[in-house]
Amino acid sequence: MATTTLQPEPAKPERIAYPEDDKLGPLGIRATALHDPIELRARLIGEFEHAVSAAKAAAALADQGSTGAVHEARKALRRARAVLSMVAGALPKSERRAVRAALQDARRSLSTIRDHAVAPEALGSLTLGDPERETAKRVLDNAAEAIPALAEIKQLLGEAAARAAAQAEALAASLPPEIAWDVVADGILDAYREARRARRLAKRSRPWFHNWRRRSKELVYQLDFVSAHAGARSLAIRADLDAITDQLGPAVDLVMLRDFVQTYAQGLPADEIEHLRDELDRQLDQRMKEARRAGRDAFRRKPKKFLRRLAKAMKRDLMPAD
Repeated sequence: MATTTLQPEPAKPERIAYPEDDKLGPLGIRATALHDPIELRARLIGEFEHAVSAAKAAAALADQGSTGAVHEARKALRRARAVLSMVAGALPKSERRAVRAALQDARRSLSTIRDHAVAPEALGSLTLGDPERETAKRVLDNAAEAIPALAEIKQLLGEAAARAAAQAEALAASLPPEIAWDVVADGILDAYREARRARRLAKRSRPWFHNWRRRSKELVYQLDFVSAHAGARSLAIRADLDAITDQLGPAVDLVMLRDFVQTYAQGLPADEIEHLRDELDRQLDQRMKEARRAGRDAFRRKPKKFLRRLAKAMKRDLMPAD
């Protein structure tokens, strides 16, 4: 009688153990660069380089309109900083500070041009009495004489783009061969924590209000990256925060206008400038109050709870369709 030889059962595939298993899900979830430390590094560097390319493209568009070119360049530099925040934990402290400082300097070099571009529209959107409107017009007339020439604007845009491009090379050289999701998650956590703190302090501080918008915009750009590799539920979280940053913009423009009016008040009666600034303060305080109220729900969660919410959204996004 023949002896039946029992065949060993085929080995079952091992469960993939991700560093943040509860965040990224078990075996069977859709493949994504967020799970692969080597690919994640490449995508993050690519995102930074894309921002640098956008800054270069903006500089090339100055002849078609300096206002739009400056806006796009500053937006690209802000996006580059958002990527830097996501990889900050993988960089040596000295390199992290150097790249951040260079991006900040590049953006600040365009601030004056940006103020000249935004001030007329921002003043025009305000509800002002005839005396304040006339004072505002005279301020704008003074400012018009100080607007940089197109050649200077193009030079500043080019220099800002070149400075950012140098940081892309420095970033690629300084990052380790792999970047785990934990590093990116910590960067997002820090951005949310800083934005949430700035919102709280903005109740009595205009500089903190401005800081709230900066950190919120960076957080939105970070969630752009995550949602591009996850899906619609992650994108919905990003959309909620983006809606808040849209409301912060007009108030931040008023913060800028207060200094702008004072800078270009030469030759105007002090009492007229004071009346205009008082009206700016009144409308600014109202807009800040409304913006903080609108942002209450978006920033009500403590940072770790916000990150858990994002992790759950990512996990659901990455589950295969039935």
